[in-house]
Amino acid sequence: MNDSKVLELSVDVVDQLAALADSVRLAIVQQLATYGTQCVCDLNTHAQVSPTKLSYHLKILKDAGLIRGTRRGRWIDYALVPGAFDEMAGILHQLGRATEKAALS
Repeated sequence: MNDSKVLELSVDVVDQLAALADSVRLAIVQQLATYGTQCVCDLNTHAQVSPTKLSYHLKILKDAGLIRGTRRGRWIDYALVPGAFDEMAGILHQLGRATEKAALS
């Protein structure tokens, strides 16, 4: 990977990586990836944090554009945003290939 490619990282990807750099938020994303759309009450059952902390973590993930919430009566259902991980996955894949290439040099 050359330096010009590194400079092309969007602010969105940096924000997404920062949002995922927390074990609670990563666990929330993994749960949504595994089970699909989840009611906040279901997320709260599996989270190892208080409801207030869960709301805080959900907000960070929403602000980063990784999840979305849809109100259903008094509950909110959360889901991953389709395609939200594509650019990040591509960058991580490039880093992996560059690491392998560097190891062979």
